[in-house]
Amino acid sequence: MLPGLILRGFASGHVQKDKQLTTSGPYAYTRNPLYLGSLLLAAGFAIAARSWWVVAIMFMTLMLIYVPVVAAEERYLRGAFPEYDDYARHVPRLFPRFTPYGNSRSAYSSERYRKHHEYEASIGCVVMLAILIVKLVIR
Repeated sequence: MLPGLILRGFASGHVQKDKQLTTSGPYAYTRNPLYLGSLLLAAGFAIAARSWWVVAIMFMTLMLIYVPVVAAEERYLRGAFPEYDDYARHVPRLFPRFTPYGNSRSAYSSERYRKHHEYEASIGCVVMLAILIVKLVIR
């Protein structure tokens, strides 16, 4: 779960929604680091829950939510940023490439992290861990 939280936090500190195409930080390796972080979080919870039905529900939920959202976001980005097509040709949609794309050097901003309310993912993670601990204690 921790790698997912770290990736999401780092990505949210780089993204500048609707202002410019973000290609720095984790966006230099994958076009969707926030979603990749969410997948890592979900995988961590599924492993911690030790239940195949939890895995199945998480997988279906992620597919039903993220596939259409990613498609819609890509349509928006293609229309809003002419350089998106080149970026999309070089940077994978989800699983990262090994070398960074381009030479963008935008720095991480804790202000953007707070603005995007990414700390809520940490709060949600703590709540889910508490639920799993309660589940273990009750059994």
